[in-house]
Amino acid sequence: MAASDSPTASPITASRRITDEVSSWPGVEAGPGRRGEFAFRLGRRELGHLHGDRAAHFNFPKAVWTELVHEGRIGPHPVFPDAQGPAARAIKSEDDVRDVIALMRLNYDRLTGGQSGEVRDGVARLGRERGHDEPK
Repeated sequence: MAASDSPTASPITASRRITDEVSSWPGVEAGPGRRGEFAFRLGRRELGHLHGDRAAHFNFPKAVWTELVHEGRIGPHPVFPDAQGPAARAIKSEDDVRDVIALMRLNYDRLTGGQSGEVRDGVARLGRERGHDEPK
């Protein structure tokens, strides 16, 4: 029996799955932040950060933030609840893990000029992948 098949083997946590994926992208560095969070950075820019296995925080341009809120993919950041840009996503399920990774990738592609092209197209594509309708 393989170690991963052992009944005593612990499952891979949400934060580990997110960290393994996001830190595999070229140029991304992951590590502790200044306030106890675990941050993902591309150069001097932060893609987002985790608070354990329970929440992810991001910062998006206002237009992207508005679309993501409209789609129900992000909510207000607890420290800046009235600001457009800072955002939070609870991590409660495997779907949340996948969407946190997709939201980090949205920021990564935006900063690198990646495959998603225009930011709006990237938001729409990621929303379709998650089963959300396109914003009207």
